[in-house]
Amino acid sequence: MVRQSYLATLVVFGVLLAGCDGQTGAGSAGSGPVPGATEASRPLAPEKLVGSWTIADVGDPGAGKILRFAPSGLHLIGSSCGTLGGSWRADVDGVFLADIDTAFSAAVEGIPGCERASQDVPGWLRRVTAYQFDGSGRPVLLDDLARPVARLIPGATPTAGPDMMASELVPPVVTDEARQALAPAAALPEALAAVDRRRLAGRWVPTDGHKAAYVEFTADGEWRGSDGCNDESGRWITGAGGTLLATAGSATLMYCVASVPVGEWLWTARRAGFDGATLVLLDAQGKEKGRLRAVD
Repeated sequence: MVRQSYLATLVVFGVLLAGCDGQTGAGSAGSGPVPGATEASRPLAPEKLVGSWTIADVGDPGAGKILRFAPSGLHLIGSSCGTLGGSWRADVDGVFLADIDTAFSAAVEGIPGCERASQDVPGWLRRVTAYQFDGSGRPVLLDDLARPVARLIPGATPTAGPDMMASELVPPVVTDEARQALAPAAALPEALAAVDRRRLAGRWVPTDGHKAAYVEFTADGEWRGSDGCNDESGRWITGAGGTLLATAGSATLMYCVASVPVGEWLWTARRAGFDGATLVLLDAQGKEKGRLRAVD
């Protein structure tokens, strides 16, 4: 059974998620500005995160040396398990989410804990639910209480190595397509009640389609599901105004009659709301992507 990362097939950069259980995001209650931040830095421009950054002030020896944000995904370079890859989301309100789903070095197979690290988000990066820019315009990654988790220093240059892809050595560029994808999402329709992260946690099935399709949101910000034949997974976060952002990692690639693309629904979702008891997922333009109902 073959597994393939969504990053290999979904090249267009989506936009980020806002707040899972225990997380509120930058624009929610309990958050505040970074010391030294300026009013000019808000509303935020998530495309300014694109680049290669030296990670500072993490306090974790396994954190890695460079965090590279490209429109198509992220690379954590120089960690104790080599180079790790994944996806990220961010929006103009300062909501942030990152995921890891790939290890590029064959050497991780011989390092205790590294095989699991290729699928797990490092603890320090998992704590990040928001971002802001300091008075010098440098990104600061924040936790759900707006406390700095890491500061990013510009100008990092990855060094070629056995676990480095050639694309990682090239400075990432913000394209017009990426700017459009990172633009503010359409407001949630008034007819829908904004998504609530506590109400969202649990198992949901599409209102129409394959009977085996489902998605389950866990309280710690993970999701797993199936289109009816293929297993899928990722992370999720909610925010104010019905914001819903999610990553989508690897998925099996089996043919499935009447499959329901729940992973694609989540990857492209920007807003979510309740139509009575039905969960409605919407993309950046406010177009409905899918509907799900809760099951016990």
